Amino acid sequence: MTGNRGLEDAMSLMQRITTFLRSPRGQQLVDRGRREMAKPQNQERLRQLATRLSSTRRR
Repeated sequence: MTGNRGLEDAMSLMQRITTFLRSPRGQQLVDRGRREMAKPQNQERLRQLATRLSSTRRR
């Protein structure tokens, strides 16, 4: 065993994600995400979540 199996698995996963994101379905999801994040109410929800997560980590 070389000990690089975890690294190889991570690289394989990244390749699969990249391939998916370049596919038509992946592009649809990316576009949908961009449209959703352009909405002020979703931006505020994300800010609240980030605040909650950052305050949890400081404990």
